[in-house]
Amino acid sequence: MTLAAALAAGAAQTQTQAQAQALAKLNVVAFAGASNLAIWAGQQQGIFARHGLEVALELTPNSRAMASDLYSGKYDLALTSVDNIVAYNEGQGEARLPGPSDFTAFFGVDDGMLSVMAAADVPDLAALRGKVVSVDAMTTGFAFVLREVLGQAGIADQVEWVAVGGGAQRLAALLEGKQAATLLNTPLDLAAEARGFRRLARGRDAVGAYQGIVAAARRGTLAAKRDQLIGFTRGFRESLVWLDANRAEAAGILTARANMPPPVAARAATALLDPERGIFRDLRIDEAGLRTVLRLRSKYAQPQKELTDIARYIDPSIRAATFG
Repeated sequence: MTLAAALAAGAAQTQTQAQAQALAKLNVVAFAGASNLAIWAGQQQGIFARHGLEVALELTPNSRAMASDLYSGKYDLALTSVDNIVAYNEGQGEARLPGPSDFTAFFGVDDGMLSVMAAADVPDLAALRGKVVSVDAMTTGFAFVLREVLGQAGIADQVEWVAVGGGAQRLAALLEGKQAATLLNTPLDLAAEARGFRRLARGRDAVGAYQGIVAAARRGTLAAKRDQLIGFTRGFRESLVWLDANRAEAAGILTARANMPPPVAARAATALLDPERGIFRDLRIDEAGLRTVLRLRSKYAQPQKELTDIARYIDPSIRAATFG
């Protein structure tokens, strides 16, 4: 019996190794935020593996590193703001790439789920006058949203702007008291709120429809790894279905993977999986929201350009194959 058990165990191990070798690896880079919940669930539940994929996820410190690493081929795809795609394709990105950018978005994740979060002693936007406010980099779309929010309050030119990095870095700096306010997406806004920080405004209330995070790749990768990217998109969608049906487990994933206290993780899962305001179930790229992105970039970016053609930045064929 012992020999039989050993042989069975060996056979199972060999089968597992063979299955792992058969999986196509996709290297994914993302910021801390909504999109990672679906990836973590898909990894944990073997959903991506059922589509023949091993998905390796790493978090990036900022948009400059994301663009450089995606361009170099270190990562096959990125979950990033669609504004980053526009910026580099228009020659307005902060990182200096070796050649022209050919980034393109192939499905959408959310509307950014953005909020202006501030220290507890800042009662409203007007009270930010003369204080330090942080962004990822001054040339990014989320920075433009914050500039628009503060501009509508009449104080955009009356704060001190500092570039800190991605959402995780901005949250840490905010919690340490290094800045008075910043723009955070969900679930980072809830982590700040749980620590006593104040929500001063929601991005969608100031700018209207907005396309936030998208899945994006270089056009050459879209062609070379089309089947894998379709599998990833299907796996991402199926992970959302699983999360909808397993809300408690969703919160548990956030506790384990994002180091969130259980009460905060439960609130975050509810927000991320809200059918109206959370992650897009149909993975759409919201055309009205993308037009807002172009409008804000046309207003704030340098060198200044009037951007109107949304088709330059998206490839709908992967999503169409997923839902077809």
